Amino acid sequence: MKKDLISIKDLSAEEIEGIFALTDELKKDKSKYAESLKGKTLALIFQKPSNRTRVSFAVGMFQLGGLGIYLAPDEINLGVRETIQDVARTLSRYVDGIVLRTFEHRNVEELAKYASIPVINGLSDLSHPCQGLADLYTIREKLGSFKGLTLAYVGDGNNVTHSLLYGCSRAGLNITIATPEKFEPDAGVVKQAKAFASLSGAKIQLCYKASEACKNADVIYTDVWTSMGREKEAAKRRKIFRSFQVNKKLLSLAKKHCLIMHCLPAHRGEEITDEAIDSQNSVVFDQAENRLHVQKAILIKLLKNT
Repeated sequence: MKKDLISIKDLSAEEIEGIFALTDELKKDKSKYAESLKGKTLALIFQKPSNRTRVSFAVGMFQLGGLGIYLAPDEINLGVRETIQDVARTLSRYVDGIVLRTFEHRNVEELAKYASIPVINGLSDLSHPCQGLADLYTIREKLGSFKGLTLAYVGDGNNVTHSLLYGCSRAGLNITIATPEKFEPDAGVVKQAKAFASLSGAKIQLCYKASEACKNADVIYTDVWTSMGREKEAAKRRKIFRSFQVNKKLLSLAKKHCLIMHCLPAHRGEEITDEAIDSQNSVVFDQAENRLHVQKAILIKLLKNT
């Protein structure tokens, strides 16, 4: 049966740990898996700009012995020049897997529905599962486990927030989310994450004050205040989110060795200060590196036996 990665909600705690265990192996000995995807090809359909997602998937396929083919927005013009169904069916005859980075989550769901090969969500407006998995892996790598730890997310309740909610609730990591009013994460995602948390033992809390969320936190995480596609709201959001900046004052409320995380790209001086992102507590670029390693594990899990 075909397996996709559309959202972390579709993964069990055991599957997440399996990805992380393979990631450990990949980081320890890259050469061991150098030909694990020999002869395999991955199509990278990107409707949005990308640095980390595009490079990490292309490099990951190369390091595993496969090939990544980048398809820019105008080359397919998904859903306009050609229907999603036809793209899915055509590419299924050529390649072994597809990564889609898109604006609307329904696009990746539709692509997966009609493709006969694995489809990976490289980012949608609702979810960013590869980022969320790399984030969890980084916390596990730095702190050893998730038990009894709390991640404080500060900022906009966006796609990254949703993936963190699913990931933390599946893995057993407590999460507190602080957003301005009317910028909360999707209510349906929160409800489902709370159901997962009831099984894993994780605690989920939502509040409207960054200082409340960050008190005694083990990890402080933030993201841009204005996501791609919402640029017209930037000036308005800068005013609304002003008290949600991750800075020295906010960090003083957390535990002394609290990790500082950001999925990048960062708008330095807005959601995070230079002092915070460049500090000894920052693991931001370890996160970025781990996108490569975790995605290689995902690719092996999904493509090796296709």
